[in-house]
Amino acid sequence: MTSSPTILVFDSGLGGLTVLREVVAARPDAHYVYVADDAFFPYGHHDEDEIIARVVPLMGELIAAHDPGLVVIACNTASTLVLSHLRAVYSVPFVGTVPAIKPACAQSKTRRVSVLGTKGTVKREYTRALIRDFSQGCEVTLVGSPELASLAERALSGQAISDRDILTELSPCFVGDPDDAAARTDTVVLACTHYPLLLDRLKTLAPWPVDWIDPAPAIARRVSDLLGPPASGPAEAGAEMIFTSRRTHALGPALTPFFGGRLPA
Repeated sequence: MTSSPTILVFDSGLGGLTVLREVVAARPDAHYVYVADDAFFPYGHHDEDEIIARVVPLMGELIAAHDPGLVVIACNTASTLVLSHLRAVYSVPFVGTVPAIKPACAQSKTRRVSVLGTKGTVKREYTRALIRDFSQGCEVTLVGSPELASLAERALSGQAISDRDILTELSPCFVGDPDDAAARTDTVVLACTHYPLLLDRLKTLAPWPVDWIDPAPAIARRVSDLLGPPASGPAEAGAEMIFTSRRTHALGPALTPFFGGRLPA
């Protein structure tokens, strides 16, 4: 058997599964370890110093335990805060997740773009710097959602989520004349990896059609480029799911599509 690279995918909760899904599709030869830091979820409820103090040593423990060839930080909040610290301390390659403002502004026809993220992500200087550097003259509306990540987690767990609750979080993204397609928001950046879990509902509830920008496919391409071509021959590819709270979960079959059909241990 060919030795498979181990890819560790890290998020505050289950949102990073949307990134994992794309990475697995790009690199089915890899062994995957998905870590949900649910003991500290949601990151948006902690201040910046607390998140840095939490994630940097935790990542050291995970690297020591699993010896990954590459780590994906599948969380906008963690990436915008901790990525530079992780790269300074650990030699393993890291791929982060940051708001896809540059491609969104490049493709917007109406020049009105909204960034839907956690309250922490949208207020962070990192995000505002992306707007200054890459808005290309677009009017960018920052929308900090306090509850959408938690709603996405509940939905994945099979709980009923009301349209009203989702729409409360979503509505501020839609700016301009609803009756004039040339003078209203036409692009929404999903700046939290949890949000694509609700993408079908977001599309249904949106007051008008927009392009939804999910960075996961670009992250998958970057991971594959860094790993290089897959080795020939059958691979020892598997999957593990770790919750930092050590809780048991009953997600079972709901997880297998994200792991490329594998049932994680």
